[in-house]
Amino acid sequence: MSERANFGTKLGVILATAGSAVGLGNVWRFPYMAGENGGAVFIMIYVVCVLLLGIPCMISEFIVGRNGRANTARSFRTLAGGTPWAVLGYMGVLTGFLITGYYAVVSGWCLQYVWASLLGHLQGDPEYFKTYFADLASDPVRPILWTVIILVVTYLIIEHGVRDGIERASKLLMPTLFILLLIIVVAACMLPGAQRGIEFLFKPDFSKLTGDVFLGALGQSFYSLSIAMGCLCTYASYFSKYTNLTKSAVQIAVIDCMVAILAGLMIFPAAFSVGVEPDSGPSLIFITLPNVFAQAFAAMPVVGYVISLLFFVLLSLAALTSLMSLHEVSTAFFQEELRTTRKRAALLVTVSTGIIGAFCSLSLGAVDGLAFFGKTLFDLFDFVTGQIFLPVVGFLTCIFIGWVVPHKVVRDEFTNWGKLRDYGAFFHVYLFLIKYVCPLAILIIFLHQLELL
Repeated sequence: MSERANFGTKLGVILATAGSAVGLGNVWRFPYMAGENGGAVFIMIYVVCVLLLGIPCMISEFIVGRNGRANTARSFRTLAGGTPWAVLGYMGVLTGFLITGYYAVVSGWCLQYVWASLLGHLQGDPEYFKTYFADLASDPVRPILWTVIILVVTYLIIEHGVRDGIERASKLLMPTLFILLLIIVVAACMLPGAQRGIEFLFKPDFSKLTGDVFLGALGQSFYSLSIAMGCLCTYASYFSKYTNLTKSAVQIAVIDCMVAILAGLMIFPAAFSVGVEPDSGPSLIFITLPNVFAQAFAAMPVVGYVISLLFFVLLSLAALTSLMSLHEVSTAFFQEELRTTRKRAALLVTVSTGIIGAFCSLSLGAVDGLAFFGKTLFDLFDFVTGQIFLPVVGFLTCIFIGWVVPHKVVRDEFTNWGKLRDYGAFFHVYLFLIKYVCPLAILIIFLHQLELL
């Protein structure tokens, strides 16, 4: 058996894995969730959920991946030892595969907005932006073209392997993402009236604290960290035996929280400066924000043009870093299970997810009949993966690691086979969280999402 590829540096481990977690969940979903759920109060609960729940779940996937040193399915199969728990790995791969298909469509929309911003097309009144997005989503050609383009870009990165592809791209993309984010944050916070947006994010109003706010923050913490998609497990299979799993998880969680909060600082000061309400919902990025930028920088059209362009470039980079990790989950699976080359496996994933993406895109209005159970194919994929597969796989992974896998195996991985002696005490805290707290929290989220609670 050939030596399995590893990330070359500690920085590569952090940036690549953080890139998996930092995506549209942070830059798109987090701001509108915070806007709908009270701003600062939501952020406080979100950070607590990431620390107490997200990090233990992340460590659990790291343990499975590094122990198995294989694709997600095979890693779970190795630990399960022939028991039915092996199905968890296949569910994780399937989840990542399906998400890749429709996530590529949203990523393609980001590229279209980069192109439109570059050409100066994103100008007009609020109704224009609504019409623009509706026309784009229902167009039979443009979204599919952009979906194919971003999948091809992803393929070109993935086919070069772990160090020359994923790690090298992450070292370029993640710092660029941070620089763009900081530029837009500074520009947004300098706008007249931006102070109200800053207060919204950092001055908690506890009267807005409700059960829904808590559950929303809990769900967002799992969504934004890419838990139960197979990404973390797959990347961990490329970790060296010296990688400190707990330290890596904490560093990635900190980066995740920083990007999410910076995304809020990028959006809400600008929104408040032009009188746009913070609870614009999922339309915030593609409908509300272009209008916000157009109004906020109306007196400085060149600055407005540059900020709008940089914002959608930022959004595209965030989408690409997550798409890379999702693609790698399936690529690693097909490469090892079909015993084929990386290039062939990556091409298989690109073509098949491109077909899924095309049908998901067409279901949004271009073609009739692509609706099932009252949902478009796009919405159905989003519902099945986001509200069923992710919580189910996350819940069962906690049970598997906490109650099924021998504690010695888990402890050995957690402490790097006793070399991290200072982490021995933390192991008992981790084990308690993963056995009791995390499964209960995920179960509550699952029941709430299905409106059973």
